[in-house]
Amino acid sequence: MLDTARRTAFDAEHGLFRDQVRRFFDKALIPHLDRWEEEGIVDRDLWTQCGETGLLCPTVPEEYGGLGLDFRYNAVIDEELAYAGSTAGITLHSDIVADYIVVYGSEAQKQHWLPRMISGETPTAIAMTEPGAGSDLQGVRTTAIRDGDSYVINGSKTYITNGQHADLVIVVAKTDPSQGAKGTSLILVEADREGFARGRNLDKIGLHSQDTSEMFFNDVRVPADNLLGQEGAGFAYLMNQLPQERLSIACSAQGAAQRAFDEALAFTRDRKAFGKSVLDFQNTRFTLADLATKLQVGWAHLDWAITRHVAGELTATEASAAKLWHTELQGEACDTALQLHGGAGYMNEYLIARLWRDARVTRIFGGTNEIMKEVIGRGL
Repeated sequence: MLDTARRTAFDAEHGLFRDQVRRFFDKALIPHLDRWEEEGIVDRDLWTQCGETGLLCPTVPEEYGGLGLDFRYNAVIDEELAYAGSTAGITLHSDIVADYIVVYGSEAQKQHWLPRMISGETPTAIAMTEPGAGSDLQGVRTTAIRDGDSYVINGSKTYITNGQHADLVIVVAKTDPSQGAKGTSLILVEADREGFARGRNLDKIGLHSQDTSEMFFNDVRVPADNLLGQEGAGFAYLMNQLPQERLSIACSAQGAAQRAFDEALAFTRDRKAFGKSVLDFQNTRFTLADLATKLQVGWAHLDWAITRHVAGELTATEASAAKLWHTELQGEACDTALQLHGGAGYMNEYLIARLWRDARVTRIFGGTNEIMKEVIGRGL
């Protein structure tokens, strides 16, 4: 269990909410993790169960059926989900997609979609990445060309989280390909539109229970009212929302790093070698001491970043630094913890194997860590 006694970003109400989240995960999530890993997808019922428990989109204003809370409640869910060893796509749904609709959606879009997102009736995705465009979002080739009172969408996307479950997708597309970034817009696409097709549930190194898919758009016609915000403002919207996305990744990374450490500590305490506990060897103690120190620094930094974000003060550079530092720590913690498990760490029956597999991608998605360094460097 995460030790939150010395956290500075949260108060008693967040503690009560965290207890609620833990109880729900203990009942509805953790018992099914191994099966979902094998099946490559969580049960659809998880979405509605999360909705019934109040775990989806907690920041959505009350007038749209939400709780009207601040991002700290999202952070609680992010940390606890990662600590539980799950990569279910509810964090993308709540931390990323919901905010795009709250901030940029029309009143009609908010009234229609947000209640359905909160209840879990409508899982969502955001389709940015393409086979030829990853961190460079200016390079997307999917088009959404205006035709009367509609947009006609053509193109393909890949590596889309919630790709199998999503009933609503925010599609990043060029409404004016001649304008580069200034011609980029965000379009809401319902999954039942003619011409829309999901590809396969992709076979990944990790994140096995998180459905990640290709998406194809073949003359998909949607009403012009499905435009999210203003035409041509999509790239600016993406840049504005990236700090929260990257902070969300940092929260999950820190939670997973702590779980890896806790698993290694418990294993080395119980495991015997040469007549004594593995933890009694100086190398083990020094290795864990070093990791414990970095985790202590990490929690302090994360609380600082969360507090700044809630106050509206977290900059894009600071968020990029948080994503960079915490995902690098996650990778180090998981690799170190697996090494301390010895041969057992390479066995899928131990949680550390899953944590290690799942950690690798966090240095890639949300903008690669090389891009994070570029963003930070530009701000020097």
